[in-house]
Amino acid sequence: MKLKKILTAIFLFFFFLNGNAQKALLSKAEKEYNDYAFADAISMYEKAAANGYQDEKMFQRLGNAYYFNAELAKAAGWYEKLFALNPKQEPEYYYRYAQSLKTTGDYAKADKMLNEFNKITNTDSRGILFENNKNYLEQIKLNSGRFEISPTNINSEHSDFGSAFLNNSLVFTSARHIGKKEGKTFKWTNKSFTNLYVATIKADGSLDNAVLLNDEINSKFNESTPVFTKDGKTMYFTRNNFLDGKRGKDDKNITLLKLYKADFVARKWTNIKELPFNSDRYSTAHPALSLDEKKLYFASDMPGTLGQSDLFSVTINADGTFGKPENLGKGINTEGRETFPFISGDNELYFATDGRPGLGGLDIFVSKILDNGTYDRVQNIGEPVNTSFDDFAFIIDSNTRKGYFSSNKKDGVGNDDIYKFTETKKMVCERTLTGTILDSKANEPIEGAKVTLLDDKNQVLGEITTAADGTYSFTVNCNKNYLIKVERKQYPAKVSPVAIAYGLDNKLDFVLEKEKVAAIALPLPVVKKIKIGTDLGKTLNISMIYFDLGKADITESAAVELEKIFAAMQEYPSMKIDIRSHTDSRSSAKSNMVLSDKRAKSIMAWLVQKGIDANRLKGKGYGESKLLNKCKDGVKCSEEQHLVNRRSEFLITSM
Repeated sequence: MKLKKILTAIFLFFFFLNGNAQKALLSKAEKEYNDYAFADAISMYEKAAANGYQDEKMFQRLGNAYYFNAELAKAAGWYEKLFALNPKQEPEYYYRYAQSLKTTGDYAKADKMLNEFNKITNTDSRGILFENNKNYLEQIKLNSGRFEISPTNINSEHSDFGSAFLNNSLVFTSARHIGKKEGKTFKWTNKSFTNLYVATIKADGSLDNAVLLNDEINSKFNESTPVFTKDGKTMYFTRNNFLDGKRGKDDKNITLLKLYKADFVARKWTNIKELPFNSDRYSTAHPALSLDEKKLYFASDMPGTLGQSDLFSVTINADGTFGKPENLGKGINTEGRETFPFISGDNELYFATDGRPGLGGLDIFVSKILDNGTYDRVQNIGEPVNTSFDDFAFIIDSNTRKGYFSSNKKDGVGNDDIYKFTETKKMVCERTLTGTILDSKANEPIEGAKVTLLDDKNQVLGEITTAADGTYSFTVNCNKNYLIKVERKQYPAKVSPVAIAYGLDNKLDFVLEKEKVAAIALPLPVVKKIKIGTDLGKTLNISMIYFDLGKADITESAAVELEKIFAAMQEYPSMKIDIRSHTDSRSSAKSNMVLSDKRAKSIMAWLVQKGIDANRLKGKGYGESKLLNKCKDGVKCSEEQHLVNRRSEFLITSM
């Protein structure tokens, strides 16, 4: 009994020590996490988890730490444990878990989490965008396949990203170990601080001779993402809050990001100044210049930000001063991260975001800047540039259609890599507009209808004649307004507007109602001489009694013409006629013969029903044996040419 008490005491002693050690470890991990030392926090939290410790807050921290370090596949694993422990989480965890699941390829589960996210938040633009674009993967597929990409030859085993054009060179960001940067690390990632490097761009887009930009620009902290004026004399770039040997910090002792300006003087970058709208309390980063270089775009979490980071613009005055930064608004920004803006030579805004329906992580999107300063529809530029990983920092030469972007996609050399690309096809959003023209009474397709596509200024863009199935189809541009006009003999013309959205293909059907036919009693034209052997139809100047393709029914418009035949036969009670019906060459000769005979008999039956003695009528079908033009089998003809052959004749055989 005494030995048992001793063993129990020893166990409790070590259990107490282990508990205190675990508590100390978690306390240290929490401090590192709050100091944004995510790499160290991960190590400590995972050590606690390996000892069997489970805690909702710890799983949140682990998922977040990996998420903020762009290791989304690992984040997904910890978020999975989090939701298994407690499925009711704050909305942001649903969104982060969904984004992380996309990196693993589980889009179905990601969409389920996004559905839950939207139910909880209700007003978050990220959820609304998803709800309104459930077919986002199909839309992205339509925009894909326009780029040929390959990794550049300057990538290192560290992070390489955030490039900019400078004359015939590419200036880029890298965390590679060179010179004074050796051994210094950024506690967020435990990776080296970044510097700016410059490499020569060769004709094929490959890069050569990467060297440090210069010591004046590169400090002992992070420098990244520059942009240069066209004359190469001014640079804007991102750096940690560090100038003239002094490091700035916010109230949590964190050194944030700021934007700086430098001048190129005597072959060196000098006169480094921070921009006046910077602050120790928020970050500004990733500058881009408008085409006229009178406006600077950048990313920030400054007051007025809609989400985690937004895109802003600020006017650059003629005297070098700056206006007040303006948020680009809800048309561009979401509650997520918008970052890495770039303005192309075509005045398009490219940027990266995780706030819109995409393939996972940061995706690259584009929006045309309109003449009035607003932004056109935002579009995902598609694969292979965008993947389920982080894809960002897109730049393009609008003349050569070549450019570069950054990504941490699989099979890269380092944490982030720079890829070169050639755009093989510009993104012109096209969709297919289709429809069917139907008869309102018979609810059957109308053949031979002319369908005209017009723009919003009534300019004709295309015409098509419907075939037997009554369908039409046009290729149209997205975000445009059109008019569709439908015309067909026996029917009033119909016009309808249609707006082409950015979603899937559009469909616009038309239901036409035949013109109403009133009962008529036409007097026989006495000026016409009627005699044996003539065609009564031609003598009375009536139409040739066209039938719809493949049908033998008397249409309302045909009845109007037959009323004239009926009136003539009433005027001349001894007149007898031979009704001869013909088809066009489509379908087989045998079936056409049968069809034409039915048509002749159908006309006879109509006249008999009106009161004409059947002995005065004779009818026969001739099929395609007596064509009036060249439109025989194997000859391509228009609908109008075929229509000439689809006729009926009324030969007077006796008076």
